[in-house]
Amino acid sequence: MGLELYLDLLSQPCRAVYIFAKKNGIPFELRIVDLIKGQHLSDAFAQVNPLKKVPALKDGDFTLTESVAILLYLTRKYKVPDYWYPQDLQARARVDEYLAWQHTTLRRSCLRALWHKAMFPVFLGEPVSPQTLAATLAELDVNLQWLEDKFLQNKAFLTGPHISLADLVAITELMHPVGAGCQVFEGRPKMATWRQHVEAAVGEDLFREAHEVILKAKDFPPADPTIKQKLIPWVLAMIR
Repeated sequence: MGLELYLDLLSQPCRAVYIFAKKNGIPFELRIVDLIKGQHLSDAFAQVNPLKKVPALKDGDFTLTESVAILLYLTRKYKVPDYWYPQDLQARARVDEYLAWQHTTLRRSCLRALWHKAMFPVFLGEPVSPQTLAATLAELDVNLQWLEDKFLQNKAFLTGPHISLADLVAITELMHPVGAGCQVFEGRPKMATWRQHVEAAVGEDLFREAHEVILKAKDFPPADPTIKQKLIPWVLAMIR
């Protein structure tokens, strides 16, 4: 058995892995794990990842979880352009710096924005107080400013003149609040230009394909009551 990727493109880390593999011509079998149906919580998927999270990778008898670990594994196993994860010590350190920062900052903000603005009220039918939503969007705004001031600055991409894993991870995160209806790039011309650069580097068709699901998040039908009861504890744990 060759490389298998367990993904759901509703998930921002899954989108990063999917885009990276497709853009670099890495052959893989796509194993869909439908988060909305709770398939990640099944006993069957727990055999792949006991943490019951996507993405996950199987390469023969080897199994790997956590999106950054998967991306780095793919850069090391396959012959991909150096700019994704440069050999130069300091250039690589800049990519590492962003990947370390984003876990508890931008990723959390984008995830919370999606669920508080769209998924809780629309998909789960659970109201979110105006105070909670306002606090979530304020936190997102703070982290967007850090992204622009600390990482993007006046560069074409987050770590320099070329796209890297940092840009791929960042853009897939930001499309979460975009899918919820947040105007993330409005009033931020440098970030809007950066998005255009990333889309062009990835390829507009691939970018559109990877984000088709998340851009329909506001139109999801209400969750089945049985699935809803399974999902709520998982969601609350994920976004706290």
